[in-house]
Amino acid sequence: MEGFISLFRSYNIPGAFLVNIELTLWAALFSTVLGLILVMMRISPVSSLRRVSAGYVELFKNMPLTIIMVFMVLGAFAQLKLSFSDNFQTNFFWLAATGLSLYTAAFVAESLRSGINTVPKGQAEAARAMGLNFMQSATLIIMPQAIRGSVAPLGNTLIALLKNSTVAAAASVATETSSLMSEMIEFRPDVIIQIFLIFAMGYVILILPIGILTTYLSNKLAVRR
Repeated sequence: MEGFISLFRSYNIPGAFLVNIELTLWAALFSTVLGLILVMMRISPVSSLRRVSAGYVELFKNMPLTIIMVFMVLGAFAQLKLSFSDNFQTNFFWLAATGLSLYTAAFVAESLRSGINTVPKGQAEAARAMGLNFMQSATLIIMPQAIRGSVAPLGNTLIALLKNSTVAAAASVATETSSLMSEMIEFRPDVIIQIFLIFAMGYVILILPIGILTTYLSNKLAVRR
């Protein structure tokens, strides 16, 4: 017990988890918006939009997140001069959030597309019969049902995003959990078991409520056929 207490006194462990939570929330917001745009393009009647959306999803879905994070620093920041702030810590935080958003958007789009597949084709046909155009039928009829049908996969995507936020260390975010864990192991190898337990239990505590809430909402919002 003394080992745990000394670690919490010497290191800002709650602050590190807070950084990961903030990364997750911002990336969840941006990736949801981008994912909605991608899935609308994917079901659009314009073939070029469908190809662009499909290409984006396949590219980012099959690309390792670490590569994206490294590119955000060495490519976007160092070569393309993309900068969000003059403060290095703030700038790297938003570079990491951008990389996470671009990566996660592909999985959000796939989750929403799985929800669209649960909507009967007759719904779209009925919308066209009523004189609704594509955007009207998609936003008013198809997407509301698709979101209800994709709660479970979206919840799994959020859980994966929270765990993926630890890769932010590759984007030079030095205050998040994986960076702090490496520092703690380097300077306090005498309590390495306690270090592993702290971070393992921390993520279990964060992830369990998401899983429980997702299961509840999935059952509550499921469309009864």
